[in-house]
Amino acid sequence: MKSKIILTAFLSVSLFACAQETPKVKHKKSSVSSKSNVKKVKFANAEDPICHMKTEDDMKDTVVYKNKTYGFCSSLCKDEFKRNPEKYVQK
Repeated sequence: MKSKIILTAFLSVSLFACAQETPKVKHKKSSVSSKSNVKKVKFANAEDPICHMKTEDDMKDTVVYKNKTYGFCSSLCKDEFKRNPEKYVQK
């Protein structure tokens, strides 16, 4: 009985640890257009390299890497890219 409890606890912790490796990104269903001073930028990427969502000209989460501007759907995707940009940049 004691070994079943320990095994269950170990498996639960293992599954929880594996689930933490994938970036958690919450996407909005529609893009809310505001009349702010957001500049339209031509991005080096047609889609977010993290979650593969299509980029739009007015995305505010951007990173300049090797003189190219990359757009992201959220700050979470942007932060993931900044950790290891070479992994996501198409060569």
